[in-house]
Amino acid sequence: MLQSSDSFKQNSPSSNPVTPTKMGGAPGDQATIGRTLVIKGEITGSESLYVDGSIEGSINLAEHRVTVGRNGTIKANITAKEVVVMGKVTGNIDCTDRVDIRSEGVVNGDVATQRISVEDGAILKGGIQVRSADLKHDKKDGKFPQEMAKPMASSVGV
Repeated sequence: MLQSSDSFKQNSPSSNPVTPTKMGGAPGDQATIGRTLVIKGEITGSESLYVDGSIEGSINLAEHRVTVGRNGTIKANITAKEVVVMGKVTGNIDCTDRVDIRSEGVVNGDVATQRISVEDGAILKGGIQVRSADLKHDKKDGKFPQEMAKPMASSVGV
């Protein structure tokens, strides 16, 4: 009987939603901030993040993806490898790889990235800097290079 209950606990998805093999930021891991959660402060980590709730502060996941779900609202600067926006972001986005703003997404802030995709219907208000892999923003003060000093407003598919 003890063996069967141990087997049940190991195989039951509700007994432990985070198994030891998924801890520690292994590829494919993703944390989720649910629709009713509100977080104020700094978020750092070594796994991808899916946000369907609300965040105010800063998000720094330099080697991972940040996905803003349709219900997600972010008032923060985001530093990540990839950012996908389906909700609303107010703040600067600094990506080392790619920014993808989906048709229902709204971004109010400057974007610095190597690649960017803005679908029809998406809204983007702010400066855009598409840079080569070797150009990074100034890490000392967290600001974009001087060419970002003159923000440019653009709106796609209103």
